This record gives sequence, C-alpha cells and structure tokens, in this order.
Amino acid sequence: MKKILLILVSILTLNSQTMAYEEANYEIVKENKNYEIRKYPDRLVIETNSTQGNGFRKLFSYISGNNEENEEIKMTVPVTQEIKNGNMTMQFYLPLKFNKNNTPKPSNSEIKILTIEGGYYAIIKYSGRSSDKNYLKNKEILEKELKKDNITILGLPIRASYNSPFTLPMLKRNEVMYRVDL
Repeated sequence: MKKILLILVSILTLNSQTMAYEEANYEIVKENKNYEIRKYPDRLVIETNSTQGNGFRKLFSYISGNNEENEEIKMTVPVTQEIKNGNMTMQFYLPLKFNKNNTPKPSNSEIKILTIEGGYYAIIKYSGRSSDKNYLKNKEILEKELKKDNITILGLPIRASYNSPFTLPMLKRNEVMYRVDL
C-alpha cells in the first residue's frame, strides 16, 4: 500500500512540475518567516466580473482562442481575484510577449484588457484548498503582521491561485496579496 501511494504521489508531483506556467515577474525586497514583500512591474491582464462564478470560464474561453484574432494564448499564473467597485473580479495575467498593441481583442464585451500598475505587494503563501476559510484565515494573519511591522496597506486583498483544481491540496500554492507602501 505504501509503495502504491508513493508511486501515485511521485506521478502527481512530476505531472504538476511538467505543467509549468509562465509566472508574473517580481523581485523579493523583504522576507521574514511570515510574509514577503515583492516589487512587481506593470502587468497586463484580462479581467472579468466573476459574481456568478463563471469568470474563469469566460477568461479561459478568451485564451483558448475565443477572441477577435482567434489566437490561443498560453495559461499563466497566478489567477487572481479581487473586489472592485463592490464586485468580485477575476484576472488572468497575459504572457510577457503581449503588450497593449499586440494583445488579441476580446470577442466577449465582459472581458477587459487592463494594465495593473507595478508596485510593492505583501504576500503570505499557504497550501491547501483555495477555500474562503483558508483565504480569510491567511488574510487576517497577513493584516496583523503588516500592522505589527507598521506597513501601510494601500488596497483591498487579492486572492492568488497557482495550480489547477486537480492538484492535490497539500501541493497547491495559494497567496493573499496586499498592495503596500514602503
């Protein structure tokens, strides 16, 4: 039984490593045992309202070629969610080869192409399911740590997910992010 479990974990780990996605660039400027602060450059994203829970489907459709150029776009990480104007939104980061001039125009009017302004973000990483309970617990920990260290939070929290839904919970990478003032 142990041997079968070891083989299964090895296959799943190998599978998750071979499915590497382009990740948004950043530089770690501060790190401690609880969180890190990253400096991100401007980033191009596609975004949609995800109030009905279909945000992922709409964004995935866009990168699968359902855009005005019928161009398939490689998946990147993280997939982020945040509240804007009282609504939950979801963003996919676009690969670095894209800019405002060469990004395929969305066929769906609910998808917007935006530039997220670069800056400093405090991050806490956690594994497990990307549940509201896990997210809220880690959000509170990060808020408490930033307050303790006199770091000013500049915006609402962002939920970042890095793995497919089929990744085992203990192998998942999730994060809570806050834009901060350094």
